[in-house]
Amino acid sequence: MTQPTDNRREPLPTALSLAAARVPVLPLRAGKGPFGNCPACAQNSCGGRPNMKTPGPCICPHPCHGWAAATTDPDVINSPTWARAWREAAAVAYHPGGAGLTVVDLDNAEAIAWARTSLPVTRTVPTTRGEHWLYQGVMQSANAVRSGVDIKSTMAYARWLGPGTGTITALPNAVRALTVKEPTAIRPTAITVPALVGGGECPHRTRTYLERGIAMAEQRITAASTAVHATVYRTFLAVLSTHGRCSCLTEAHTARLFTAAQTKGESPRHCTDAWTNARTTLGL
Repeated sequence: MTQPTDNRREPLPTALSLAAARVPVLPLRAGKGPFGNCPACAQNSCGGRPNMKTPGPCICPHPCHGWAAATTDPDVINSPTWARAWREAAAVAYHPGGAGLTVVDLDNAEAIAWARTSLPVTRTVPTTRGEHWLYQGVMQSANAVRSGVDIKSTMAYARWLGPGTGTITALPNAVRALTVKEPTAIRPTAITVPALVGGGECPHRTRTYLERGIAMAEQRITAASTAVHATVYRTFLAVLSTHGRCSCLTEAHTARLFTAAQTKGESPRHCTDAWTNARTTLGL
């Protein structure tokens, strides 16, 4: 990332400098809350959530709240719609994931001490209470991954506090691992499907066919970097469309799929809902 001008006292010039360096930006109110960045959402008149880190719901046709409003387009940044926001802005925020970055937000001295012994050295930016450690690469964002530590990357914003010092290094597995939840014990919903016409015999030539299908489904879920819930649902749908009407699919197979989903952050309830919705879609 090219280092932009450090001119935090003037939000608009700082935002344009960041945008020129391909860092998506948005204005922040005092208190770190984003603005509603379209006329319909001014002063929260749309009933949306401009103080939240996720967009909408609102009545405007495009996302305009939080990280979803971040842009590198100077015409948008200089537009009349954003003019008042920049005049009232207390600071500039940016979307780390949109810039190809991940921010490890260390909120206190204890968190900083942990990072210095646990994470690779990278560019650091002082904050009011701690430090931001910047890495090259994106991942899912998460709060409170450990005491005093948040991860800000995709679908999140971070306050711009200057370019920092040091060289940005590649996002390490040690940071990615912070958001991986240990799978909880699950009891998959028992599968009850209609018998096939003609006796319900398994139409597959060998059990290897099913084993290969389950392994591929696990791999598809594990490899998902975005839209995890949608990927889980589509994978469940594919498995059930192929194997859901014969006796070869067992609870053990379902448990493998649920476990793969939970390692990506899905809850047992989300797994059950996705499985049920897939069965309903297929009429099982």
